[in-house]
Amino acid sequence: MVTGVAGSGKSSLIHGSMPADAGVVAVDQTPIRGSRRSNPATYTGLLDPIRKAFAKANDVKPTLFSANSEGACPNCNGAGVVYTDLAMMAGVATTCEECEGKRFQTSVLECRFGGKDISEVLAMSVAEAAEFLGDGPARTPAAHKIVARMEDVGLGYLKLGQPLTTLSGGERQRLKLATHLGEKGGGYVLDEPTTGLHLADVEQLLGLLDRLVDSGKSVIVIEHHQAVMAHADWIIDLGPGAGHDGGRIVFEGPPADLVAACSTLTGEHLAAYVGN
Repeated sequence: MVTGVAGSGKSSLIHGSMPADAGVVAVDQTPIRGSRRSNPATYTGLLDPIRKAFAKANDVKPTLFSANSEGACPNCNGAGVVYTDLAMMAGVATTCEECEGKRFQTSVLECRFGGKDISEVLAMSVAEAAEFLGDGPARTPAAHKIVARMEDVGLGYLKLGQPLTTLSGGERQRLKLATHLGEKGGGYVLDEPTTGLHLADVEQLLGLLDRLVDSGKSVIVIEHHQAVMAHADWIIDLGPGAGHDGGRIVFEGPPADLVAACSTLTGEHLAAYVGN
């Protein structure tokens, strides 16, 4: 784990020294590309097996179950809202009266899978979708595998159809991590993955990191969160300050030694966190 005050050179050290052919999956906080029509279901590829399942159950084309394609409500073009340009003032978005914000044509919403229409599935949280797609008449292994990964990274509360523009930087990073979990690689580099996380979700994320390590992966985490520091096997602390005053390794070793030495700002805060 790499720690240190903001601006001490943590990200520069790791990303700058990582060879292109290292076989490492790097997940940083660069923005996820996508419009307000993009959501966790489209970004992760989850919508594809769901669309195919709906199409097979109703003997129709999968494209009908995309709000950006044939199944879109003609009034709002699948946006769920109608935007009104007020010239000199900020535009106003109002819920589409024809589809009532569900984004799909009426005929598409009449199609059912597991007792739900497509808008009801997209309104589910990741946790609800994991239960829905994991067992019973809606069991879809390909889709369940994706939502299970999203749960693993602590995103069980997100709605499948929630616009990506509403996600925090930390949520975007964990969504990217969920898409990379199935990739082959020797390790992972995570840049502040706890940003915006509740403490209970931090514990879930730590459990995931443990499973990655237990499976033989190397995991490098750039973090400020004391719970992650205390959980790490090894800490590299940069400092002693930021900018010109940073960029030097001021400690290297297990967290217990950092707490015992209490010789850096990180050590002082970690010692206070663990109760020393």
